[in-house]
Amino acid sequence: MKNNIILFTLTFISFFAFGQKPKVKPVETTKPFVLGVIDEIQSKELTEKRVLNIYLPEGYNQNDTIKYPVIYLLDGSADEDFIHIVGLVQFNSFEWINQVPKSIVVGIATVDRRRDFTFPTTIQEDKKTYPTSGHSDKFISFIEKELQPFIETKYKTNNDKTIIGQSLGGLFATEVLLKKPTLFNKYIIISPSLWWDNGSLLNQNSNLLTENFNRKTDIYIGVGKEGLTPTEIPRVMEVDANLLTEKIKGSKSKKVKVFFDYLPQENHATIMHQAVSNSFRLLYPITAKE
Repeated sequence: MKNNIILFTLTFISFFAFGQKPKVKPVETTKPFVLGVIDEIQSKELTEKRVLNIYLPEGYNQNDTIKYPVIYLLDGSADEDFIHIVGLVQFNSFEWINQVPKSIVVGIATVDRRRDFTFPTTIQEDKKTYPTSGHSDKFISFIEKELQPFIETKYKTNNDKTIIGQSLGGLFATEVLLKKPTLFNKYIIISPSLWWDNGSLLNQNSNLLTENFNRKTDIYIGVGKEGLTPTEIPRVMEVDANLLTEKIKGSKSKKVKVFFDYLPQENHATIMHQAVSNSFRLLYPITAKE
């Protein structure tokens, strides 16, 4: 009897062991979805390292002879505007749309936008509220002396350079336009915070406005239904954007062209995507195929 029990147990164990199907390790089917590359630049002008999110267009090859326009995007962190602006660039450069040439997008990741995007203010309350503000001159030098040469040396670029900025980024893009207009040949300025320093930038003299300015420059200014600015002295963002447009329209240069775009269904928070989409249709020649 004892032997029978032992035999039965061994038989049961053997059946259970050999009857089990071997576990098959599932095949790994996922892989990263890559939108671009992350680069870095050590800046002497800013005394810090800056992160760059870079989109390279389909077909980009470091070894071929094709060179590409560059779109410089302020507030270009991955959790800011980089991903959705790259989507617009890619979509508009599809061969069946062909509105925008295939372009490199350089998203400049944000560190301290009030520091980088504003010039010194005379408004004492703003100095207290924004203690790090007022160093846009260093950021302009960073772009001119370090960032643009870095991108042009490392990547396949041509001479077509665009800057996109919204809100304080729009203020900064406007400052570059008026003070260093040849840094870019296309300016996409959205909801610019021209209220800074009580609108003093609107009184800025500029080479851009003179007859001898001979660099072809296209400017898009977009603003939504945004209302009063966060200032002690009330200003209206739509009015300021109009004043900037009229100032540029007063340029004596035949090389300067400005487009004004009022988007009443958008506000300060929602305007960015739609305005950039509109700007592409206005700033680039129509090349869409039938």
